[in-house]
Amino acid sequence: MVPQQSLHKEEEGKKKTYTEGHRAVTDRNVALEQLRSQSFVSQRTQKRHTGNMLEDIFQSPTSVSLFGVFVALLLLHLLHSTFSSQNRPEPPGPRPLPVFGNLFQVDLKRLDQSLFNLSKKYGPVFQVYFGPKKVVVLAGYRTVKEALVNQADEFGDRDICPLFYDLNQEYGILFSNGDSWKEMRRFALSALRDFGMGRKMSEEIIIEECGYLIKEFEQFEGEAFDNTQAINYATSNVISALMFGKRFEYKDPVFQTMVERDNETIHLMGTASLVIYNMIPWMGPFLKNWTDLMKNMENNKADIRKIIADLKQTLDPETCRCFIDAFLIRKNQLEDLEMKSSHYRDENLLYSVINLFAAGTDTTATTLKWSLLYMVRFPQIQDRVQEELSRVVGSRQVRIEDRKNLPYTDAVIHEIQRLANIVPMALPHATSKDITLQGHLIKEGTTVFPLLTSVLYDESEWESPHSFNPSHFLDDEGKFIRRDAFMPFSAGRRACLGESLAKMELFLFFASLLQHFQFTPPPEVSEDELDLKPVVGLTLAPKPQKLCAVCRL
Repeated sequence: MVPQQSLHKEEEGKKKTYTEGHRAVTDRNVALEQLRSQSFVSQRTQKRHTGNMLEDIFQSPTSVSLFGVFVALLLLHLLHSTFSSQNRPEPPGPRPLPVFGNLFQVDLKRLDQSLFNLSKKYGPVFQVYFGPKKVVVLAGYRTVKEALVNQADEFGDRDICPLFYDLNQEYGILFSNGDSWKEMRRFALSALRDFGMGRKMSEEIIIEECGYLIKEFEQFEGEAFDNTQAINYATSNVISALMFGKRFEYKDPVFQTMVERDNETIHLMGTASLVIYNMIPWMGPFLKNWTDLMKNMENNKADIRKIIADLKQTLDPETCRCFIDAFLIRKNQLEDLEMKSSHYRDENLLYSVINLFAAGTDTTATTLKWSLLYMVRFPQIQDRVQEELSRVVGSRQVRIEDRKNLPYTDAVIHEIQRLANIVPMALPHATSKDITLQGHLIKEGTTVFPLLTSVLYDESEWESPHSFNPSHFLDDEGKFIRRDAFMPFSAGRRACLGESLAKMELFLFFASLLQHFQFTPPPEVSEDELDLKPVVGLTLAPKPQKLCAVCRL
């Protein structure tokens, strides 16, 4: 019986614990006194036990002092954290609606432009809500560099939204995090460099493919044709040589299907309905774009699994032919040493190959298609590029070492990349910890959109950001200059790992094509009538349209 409860019940006078009368009152007083005495003894015993426990933990006064200091520091830390959070406001942004967030304030079909416009009102660090999901947007060169480069670790995670999880199950290189991502990216960089990425070996692969592409264009004998698929096949063959150890014929039906399926997949990933899907994942089976995307992915996996199986049958540890061989040899070495790694597993190989094949095909091909369209749209620039090529290279094969002597051609390629802006938002990042950026608190796990459009069109960095102007990359003497705000490959930990290969491809393909052909619009179309509005997907691609390639050599 607890004394306080008994005293309280005594005051009520209703519970008959004791009998009535003089003897009963006396007995009751005695009982209450006994209870108070027992309570006092119990409290003294508890204090003695507590004291003994503290003595067991802290064997000396110094230990007690240190514990006191620890408690004081902990309290100071908690107070500082609370005070700091109150003085580090979250980024500004438009007021969200319940459930819908800011969906009605953005155009999901051109999300990059909508966010760019919002940045002009809310500043370089702001937040929007896609339904209940908060996204922080980074705009402008200074802000994007500060986050992705200066605070690379804090902004270096990938946001694994439902769509990215569906596509890769957190395996591979593009849509993964943690130790697995680090090891796969490290291995991919090492293996691709071993096979000549950005070096002499890859130069020979690209030059060989240039020859096939030129022959494909020559077949049309100056008549108007759509160059879309031929360019796709050419760039895909470069990455295929590194991944699979071989190139494919342009008329190979399996190869054609793989390339076309990847192009469709990249387009579908940027559609408005799949932005909605990321907010409401249960809608997936009811969305045609989602079901088409999942079907494409299953077919992609089947094709790549077959290629891997064929290479396994002829695998020779002494002769490493390609990226897949390198992965399988590494996996077998670890197993032989009984060092089975959870990272070198079949799923990581499958999804890494899918990631690299798609990225290595689409981005370079899309940029090359824009390059020919811009040359037709701006014939005076095309003429100047060809004059430089004729003067420096003549009729011999263009090589990568020629780039330093072709400053105008190099500047034109860079300006095409800047203005085409083919990956306007990069892939979404996520913060790995609470971080402060320009006075704004961004909490751990927040989705972050680095708005590359705002970097490539930054009015404080470019003299004429919305015009096609190769002079952005030339000094007063006509020499090529690098610009810090040239960031088409993103930056930081998630920068494109194939950047060196892409740069080599763009230079050799572009220079070789302009060396061999004069590109013009069809006879019934003027330069001004060419459609420069992009087809919006995960990348911004030019609309398919016919051009003429008239032989010069």
